[in-house]
Amino acid sequence: MTNQDFSTNSNGIPPKTWLVESILVTIFCCQILGIISIIYSAGVESKFYRGDIVGAESSSRTAKTLVIVSAAFGVLTVIAVAIMAALGVFAGFYNS
Repeated sequence: MTNQDFSTNSNGIPPKTWLVESILVTIFCCQILGIISIIYSAGVESKFYRGDIVGAESSSRTAKTLVIVSAAFGVLTVIAVAIMAALGVFAGFYNS
């Protein structure tokens, strides 16, 4: 999409809020980024209905980015913990 597509949203449908995804990543992945994402998500519809369509699109894109980064951080954390646990198990076998 181009910037013109965002500014000419006259169909009356607000952009995706990402609120559910923001809440899920707050619970399961990264609380800081999830809380910030919830704040941006909550502002999408209010900006849209005030007539600030560009601001609503911007908040939606920011919330989406934060959700993706938070989910990626959560996945990387799980992988890192699994690697450390595996190394700990192997170290235990090696020392025995």
